[in-house]
Amino acid sequence: MRYPEFLKENGTIGFIAPSFGAATMPYSARFDHALEKFKQMGYKCVEGPNVRAALNPGKSNSDKACGDEINDFFTHDKSDVIISVGGGELMCEDLPFVDFEAVAKAGPKWFIGYSDNTNLTFLLPTLCDTAAIYGPCVGDFGMEPWHASIGDAFDLLCGRKFSFSNYDKWEKEWDEDENPLKPYNVTEKYLQKIHKADSAEFEGRLIGGCLDCLVNLTGTRFDKVGEFNERYREDGIIWFLESCDLNVMSMRRALFHLEQAGWFKYVKGFLIGRPLHHDDEFNGFTPYEAFTGLLEKYGVPIVYDIDLGHLSPMIPFVSGGYGKVKAGDNSFNIEMLLK
Repeated sequence: MRYPEFLKENGTIGFIAPSFGAATMPYSARFDHALEKFKQMGYKCVEGPNVRAALNPGKSNSDKACGDEINDFFTHDKSDVIISVGGGELMCEDLPFVDFEAVAKAGPKWFIGYSDNTNLTFLLPTLCDTAAIYGPCVGDFGMEPWHASIGDAFDLLCGRKFSFSNYDKWEKEWDEDENPLKPYNVTEKYLQKIHKADSAEFEGRLIGGCLDCLVNLTGTRFDKVGEFNERYREDGIIWFLESCDLNVMSMRRALFHLEQAGWFKYVKGFLIGRPLHHDDEFNGFTPYEAFTGLLEKYGVPIVYDIDLGHLSPMIPFVSGGYGKVKAGDNSFNIEMLLK
């Protein structure tokens, strides 16, 4: 696995919009404030041509323009690290225009983003053997003040911190008001579940992301998970998963699709983030049962409702890195190793 150099003092941060751009409020205000904060911290900032665009339904610009922006930032010396402007819906349509062979040959760069950005944070390790960070997009760096999780994500990007624990509370509902820079509205106490166990301790190669995106990649020419699994079979695989738009039955069907594609071979454990449809159910069938009912056959730990994904805050995960997990007594810790 290739690990990029971390962001150095007075380094350059690049911004791209492979999915939505920061073209409307509150995203533009949060982006502007993030830029201001980064510059005050001494960093230089470089914007890609699509970051303030809204020229295509579902993302900032045309499929080719978004693909070109990805290629440009990953294969040229424009910045030291890359942060995605936002999530969205149709980043998968960029992929035919991304030159993954050129990206794999170029010097690696850290890329951070989540949700629709799974299309890069997952494919960089599986196609290019290059680690990425599944973490907040740039808008969250524009909140005032930063939540502890944002500081953790930035510390990881700078190579200052590699061990992370759960946060005390999480945001169930966004607090609508006129302040675009407001921090997370954390109101719910952290409460994880370990399937049929009081504690769990395991380690392995980390891979995963947003289930909505992953299911769309299975069986395509971008699906090289089988080769990734074989490459790291001695480590074993820890799958970290969360979901956005999927309802409870869609979650279950998506997991079935991944399973039948052979993705869970050599699995050592599952880490399941709070789904956006957290309280969804179908005739009493809940997201917890949708995940555990299908995954328990593997006989490995399943830790559910961790700080990961669309119900903030989220622990930043090194996609493609090596993780050591300890969970118990309603606490969660993961140490990420660059091995």
